[in-house]
Formats: sequence, C-alpha cells, structure tokens
Amino acid sequence: MKKSLFVLLRIIGIILLSLCAAIPNAVSSNFPLPLKLTVPQVVPLKNLTDKNFQKTLDCELAQNKIWQNLIRKKKMAVGLVDLSDVGHIMFARVNGSEMMYAASLPKIAVLLAAFHSFEYDGLEQTPRIMGDLALMIRKSNNQAATRVIEKITLKRIQEIMVMPQYEFYDQDHGGGLWVGKKYAKTDSRLPEPLKGLSHAATATQVCRFYYLLAMGQLINPERSRQMLEILVDPGVNHKFVNVLNKIVPDAKIFRKSGTWRTWHCDSVLVWGPEWRRYIAVALVEDKNGEMILRKLLPVLESVLKENAAKFTIPRLEQAAVDSSVPQNTN
Repeated sequence: MKKSLFVLLRIIGIILLSLCAAIPNAVSSNFPLPLKLTVPQVVPLKNLTDKNFQKTLDCELAQNKIWQNLIRKKKMAVGLVDLSDVGHIMFARVNGSEMMYAASLPKIAVLLAAFHSFEYDGLEQTPRIMGDLALMIRKSNNQAATRVIEKITLKRIQEIMVMPQYEFYDQDHGGGLWVGKKYAKTDSRLPEPLKGLSHAATATQVCRFYYLLAMGQLINPERSRQMLEILVDPGVNHKFVNVLNKIVPDAKIFRKSGTWRTWHCDSVLVWGPEWRRYIAVALVEDKNGEMILRKLLPVLESVLKENAAKFTIPRLEQAAVDSSVPQNTN
C-alpha cells in the first residue's frame, strides 16, 4: 500500500513539475524579441561576415595558446554575432563548419521540430508536451527530451532539419544540427553521415538558429516568440550563464548548453544594454572545457565592446523599424 502511494505521489509530482515548467514567465509587452522588422525576410547570416570583426576575434583567441592548440586540432569551434545594430549585423567564426559532438545542445533542433509539427504536422500542443519542452531546454532533462522525440520521431526531426526553409543540416557544407538518438542510455542510433555522431552541431548553424529566431524567421514571428520564451531564463547556472549572471544580471539570456565527458558546449543569445546584444556559441573537446567556456565569454565580450567603439550605434528599437534593412532570402 505504501509503495503504491509513493508511486502515485511521484507521478503527481512529475506531472505538476511539467505543468509548472510549461507556464511561461510573465512576458510583458516590451519582451524584446523577436524583432518587429518591416521587411518579410532578412539577410542570410553567411552574408554578414565582416573581415575586421573576424580579425579581432582571431587575434583575441590567438592570445591563449591552449585555445589555439585546440582550434588547430579542430577541437574548439566558436561563433559570434554582433546584433547591437540591426542595420549592421556582423558575424565571425572559427571552425564554424566543423561538426562536433554537442551532447544536449542539439535539443534546440527538437524544439524547432516540435513547433514545426504543431504548425504543420498536426501534433497537438498540449500542456504536457509544452512542459516537456521547457524541462528539456531549461533543465536539459533527458527524459523530457526523449518523450518529445518519441512523439515526433528521429526520422521526422532529421527531415525537418534539411528542409529548404531551415537548412540546419547540409552535408555539402559541413553538416549542422543533428539528433540521431533519443536521450536515453539504450536505443537505436541514426548517426549523421559525415562523422557518425549521434548528437552534433556546428557553431555556424547554432548561430543561425538564434539569429533566425531573433528575427522572427523560424516558422513565423509568433512561433519564434514562443520558442524564445522557452529558451529564456535558463535553469542551469554554469558555463556562459555563470559569467553572465555576474557581469550583466539584468540582461535577457536565451540559452542551450551541452556536456558529456570531455565535450562541453554552450550557446547564448544575450539581450542587454548598449552593445551587449549578441549571439555566442562555443564547442570544446577538452577535459577542462567548462572552465574554458567561462574564460572565453569575457574574451568574446571584449571583441564586441571593441567593435562597438568603432561605430555610432543607434538605438536598436529605432533601427529595427528602419526600412533601410536590406531584403534578401534566408
């Protein structure tokens, strides 16, 4: 009898936790993202690379010999997007198209696949699945991720990643986001073709994911907003987030990270004052990866701060409605 009561209470607790996680934070009318652009499309991120911005990033990373060694061995990848001026967005990357094992970071692909399925495939958007999505992202809960994957299927997630409107996995251009296994100890694998990885990502494609979300371009602005609401206010305080909570506690942080053995990665979309509006992504294969990521974040911020000093940055809220924003395709 006691055992049955314990099981019942445990089930009720799990359901309540999922339902609480599904309730979004109180989102005021000034929730910053996605941007309300006046054009239907945005410039592809690959077209926003900037030589000077790239040079500054390269020089800063080169000052750390350990990082340079990891970069040479293709064991460290970095992506950085300066969003402080929507009319002059800049992108730089190191080993940007290098496929790396990314642990829980590719759960952002599951997030997108779920919302795509809500919009187009008839998947019911229930409180339970919304709770699982929130647990999967904010707490990186593997059981919740597995439940969502089972509703969509691995095959469908991979199909969605290669669709023309997303192109988050492109075998001819370095790969990208890949989910080839449930987040469970035992299960079949559908590894990606290039390196045979189960859960993988490239820094460039993760940057694209946040960039397109910020621009309201993933599915549609409303679905982009809903995904951002799940990504905001991460529930695990380590890596990039640990540093950001100390140096800019009032900033909005949208985040997904991943860790397994010697593989450490983090990704953030930061929305703070002045020049602190950016996307930062890093994937590292090293036993000290956690500390490397903590030390890397201030270096990336120094690149952004130096970049900001070179330009007269208009208020983003004004620039976002400027019709001069170039029109192009994703």
